[in-house]
Amino acid sequence: MKQKVLILDIDGTLTNSKKEITTKTLKAILNLEQQGHIVIIASGRPTHGVKLIAGELQLEKYGGYILNFNGARITDVKTGEVVYQQVFPKEYIKPLYEYALKHDIGLVTYRDDTVIAANRIDKYMEFEAGLNRMKLWQAEDFLSYVNFDINKFLFTAEEDVAPELEKELAMQYKDRLSIYRSEPFFIEAMPLGVDKAASLEHLFSIIGVDRADAVACGDGFNDISMIQYAGVGAAMANAQEEVKEVADIITEKSNDEDGLLEVIEKYFC
Repeated sequence: MKQKVLILDIDGTLTNSKKEITTKTLKAILNLEQQGHIVIIASGRPTHGVKLIAGELQLEKYGGYILNFNGARITDVKTGEVVYQQVFPKEYIKPLYEYALKHDIGLVTYRDDTVIAANRIDKYMEFEAGLNRMKLWQAEDFLSYVNFDINKFLFTAEEDVAPELEKELAMQYKDRLSIYRSEPFFIEAMPLGVDKAASLEHLFSIIGVDRADAVACGDGFNDISMIQYAGVGAAMANAQEEVKEVADIITEKSNDEDGLLEVIEKYFC
């Protein structure tokens, strides 16, 4: 059988509502890895938040990859090597911080096992830290503290205002940064050109994979680019409507019903 690539978003796709990989789904993924297929985790999560998932999927054993921060960093799990990354332009850190203050919304970035809050701590930051099993800490002087390489900033905002703020930020930083929502209450701020599709294209050029042999599965706004890019783009039954609109297939079952099995059985068995 020809080697293929399975690209998996985590939340709402690979994991169920309890943030767990079910036994059936895990068994199916391990089986396709044993057959020689490649598995790539493509997530907006920070590196620390993906490690446990990568361990469950045994990516180190089978030679898989982690594409995290929505593509700003790619890691070869087998070797631990960061094969590609893009760093946030430092000249935009202060304006983003001031934007958060002006609109009274949250702003965080990441360092090792810590989510670093810029101006306050809110329930969405607590959710992010808990989800990734990371510490949450507010810097006293955020602008002075963030003097290290950063891959991503994350705004937190109420769901009723986040769409308009996303549009405003995207317009304000057009041709300078990549701005998009990953959840109804999360607005990602990334280096220009960073999205899951662009990152996959770079990785495929390194490992010699044809996009036609890739199957990408997702449910959220930040999965749209990779679903459009891959040879087959699959949206989960629980996906956002915008994701379903661009997908080649939509699973009949949700992430709580092992919906991924439909994709795996159709394209890898």
